Amino acid sequence: MELKTKRLTDPTHVSPTLVLKSDDRRDLNTIKALASEPRVRILSELAEGLHSVGDLSRSLGLPLSTVSQHVKKLEACGLVHIEEKPGERGLQRICQRVYDRIVIDMPTHSEPSHEHPIWEFSWPVGAYSDASVTPTCGLTSEVGLIGLTDDPSSFYEPDHPSAQLIWFKSGYLEYRIPNRLPHSVRPRNLWLTMEICSEAPMYHPDWPSDITLWINDVELGSWTSPADFGDQRGLLNPSWWEDRNTQHGLLKGWRVTERGSFIDGIRLSDVTCDDLKLMKNRFISVRIGVKDDARHVGGINLFGQKFGNYEQDIVLRVEYI
Repeated sequence: MELKTKRLTDPTHVSPTLVLKSDDRRDLNTIKALASEPRVRILSELAEGLHSVGDLSRSLGLPLSTVSQHVKKLEACGLVHIEEKPGERGLQRICQRVYDRIVIDMPTHSEPSHEHPIWEFSWPVGAYSDASVTPTCGLTSEVGLIGLTDDPSSFYEPDHPSAQLIWFKSGYLEYRIPNRLPHSVRPRNLWLTMEICSEAPMYHPDWPSDITLWINDVELGSWTSPADFGDQRGLLNPSWWEDRNTQHGLLKGWRVTERGSFIDGIRLSDVTCDDLKLMKNRFISVRIGVKDDARHVGGINLFGQKFGNYEQDIVLRVEYI
């Protein structure tokens, strides 16, 4: 169970997001606890503020003993916080909902197996070493825009490493990360994950874009993003980010194995981990972009850990033997 924010004892505080992993036994128990209409109704009632168990019994029209059992189950899963306070007829059990959003992460075929040693490295989306982009384009930190919108020269502003959201129509960003793999090893599998989507003016639910990934100048293949998502506000977006803008992307996972290259388990190409020659240089080059001659030149949005729905930067993992 991964908690996005620390729970506070202040009864007026509600932590925004709880992330549950469907393949975790403890989290599975929490998911099962939510598979109950009365318990979901209790959580809905608590959205309005603190309530005693008696208050919940009356508002839901359920026996006090029944509500007590449901509340006990929610408390055991960490979804409800309970404090006892003096009342007119003795102690009252006051209930507080702990989270206002619950996200369930489903397992994917792109996750490392951990059968061999794994080297992992993550870096901010703004820490690129080279950029060549066309408008619409721009970049922003968690506190405000960097440079000017639709001005490619803004990608060379000195504070571009602080960017948390980057967008452009075509072109690429290239990252060079230090190669810290141990000497004399053979890379066997590579995983790369990031939150991305298409780039339309404002946003558009039907806006395909062919997004291509290269590692060490070797093209792995292209994935067609279906849309520029803006229908629901991104869970991590700062309050000043307007609802009319792009809100979130999809968490995509590329994998390069001894059999070929894949994205979320779907084959992209015959490029293998040996083809990447990861041990050749002191850095590993990662390039993400949209080709000018792609079938769908629909741009790209790239989200950092302070924007979108996933609190992570770009993450690279390499399994070696």
